[in-house]
Amino acid sequence: MTYKGKYRPKNLKKYLGKIDTIVYRSSWEKKFMIYCDNNPSIIQWASEEISIPYVSPLDNKIHRYYPDFFLKVKQKNNAVKNMIIEIKPLKQCSPPKIPKRKTIHYLNEIKTWAINEAKWKAAQEWCADRKYDFKIITEKELKV
Repeated sequence: MTYKGKYRPKNLKKYLGKIDTIVYRSSWEKKFMIYCDNNPSIIQWASEEISIPYVSPLDNKIHRYYPDFFLKVKQKNNAVKNMIIEIKPLKQCSPPKIPKRKTIHYLNEIKTWAINEAKWKAAQEWCADRKYDFKIITEKELKV
């Protein structure tokens, strides 16, 4: 399976945003796009169309976070739930384990963790203000 590429939805009316600019950056994102496109409970969806401001712990400046997906989901009781979805490896969803030697790889993992944590905190607050759900999906939920 290709890891990066453009996605063309079958159900064009379900997609919120520009059809020609849908890009997946991993096979997991592509799998989730296919799921969104084909799932009748998902009324509308978008990929990287929402911008959430966050303060980076690395430079204390405001940056923009573009979560992987926005969904409008029809619930079993016919209510509609709005959701923001981020797709991440399970390994990146908790702080890295402290190794015996502090390598450059470990320092990069620490930076990635700090930035992700800041993004997710901002996303949770942004979603709470709008009564949206925020969810991080890993390979566990995607069954890959």
